[in-house]
Amino acid sequence: MEKKDLAIGFLIGVCCIIAGTFLFLFMFTEFSSLSDLKIINESGILGKVMALGAVLNIASFYILLQKKKELMARGVILATIILAIITVFV
Repeated sequence: MEKKDLAIGFLIGVCCIIAGTFLFLFMFTEFSSLSDLKIINESGILGKVMALGAVLNIASFYILLQKKKELMARGVILATIILAIITVFV
């Protein structure tokens, strides 16, 4: 059960990162489609945009802690740490 909760938390974290990235792109930039991700990647700001998209993980982490789902919250933190490592290399 513990590994399942950790995996679910990790998936929640990844989904929040993806959703936050697209929300940031659609609300605060002129990019409006998925094909624009290639342009963003070529300009070298994809890692920065993904890091800004991870702000939604704060809300999911807080909600999971309020519901006493500590292992799921650890999964969200794991997703955030992996994003930080990916951001360094992207």
